[in-house]
Amino acid sequence: MTATTTIERPVATGPFVEGTTGSALEEPVIEALRTVFDPEIPVSIYDLGLIYVIDIDPSGNIYIGMTLTAPGCPVAGEIPIWVKDAVQPVDGVNTVEVEILWDPPWTPDHMSEAAKLDLGMF
Repeated sequence: MTATTTIERPVATGPFVEGTTGSALEEPVIEALRTVFDPEIPVSIYDLGLIYVIDIDPSGNIYIGMTLTAPGCPVAGEIPIWVKDAVQPVDGVNTVEVEILWDPPWTPDHMSEAAKLDLGMF
């Protein structure tokens, strides 16, 4: 009989808060995430507040928990691949796992101030 290992992930409570991983990889991973744009809104997925969890272990294994602006997003199956492809080349990254999370639901309140400014929401 084999035991199943469960990896404890941080609980998603809303947009990721910078400076919470304690890893030197956090900043370059965030910069990589800022290169991935929502195809319907000309803002990065990071600044839209779609990234909820960035978990980085000492070996450079990255877990990213993210949401989408709507469950019916036409590129829902592609965005996790775009995220993985953007983060994987970062120096020091070993593996990247991306998971779509639906809780909590995304709202425009999750957007960064810069994103709101870009979209004229002030």
